[in-house]
Amino acid sequence: MTYAVVHFEIECDDVERARRFYEGVFGWKIRPWGPPNYYLIDPTTAGLHGDLRERKNRGAGNCGFVCTIDCDDLRAMIGAVVAHGGAIAAPEYRIEGVGNLAYVTDTEGNRIGLMQQDKR
Repeated sequence: MTYAVVHFEIECDDVERARRFYEGVFGWKIRPWGPPNYYLIDPTTAGLHGDLRERKNRGAGNCGFVCTIDCDDLRAMIGAVVAHGGAIAAPEYRIEGVGNLAYVTDTEGNRIGLMQQDKR
């Protein structure tokens, strides 16, 4: 049996600020649902890729999943992240045979991978 990711959660200090970030950068439709400060995200993505990696420094770094989002123009997407209040966490680098990858953070300090895949 295989298992697929069916839901992801982004924790925020300021939900409205995060909503503006994700709508502005990725064009996601985000709508209020249920309790106050709770929103449903419809990212309308075609697929989801992931990996497991060793934690290099115990107690530091990520303590959860990092989602990587596919994009057609990595540099333009990084620019949109910065323009909407996010930051570059790790600059663009090349993975041969896969594409170019960079890590950014949203307005809440959450890490996001951005991948411009090779066209093969």
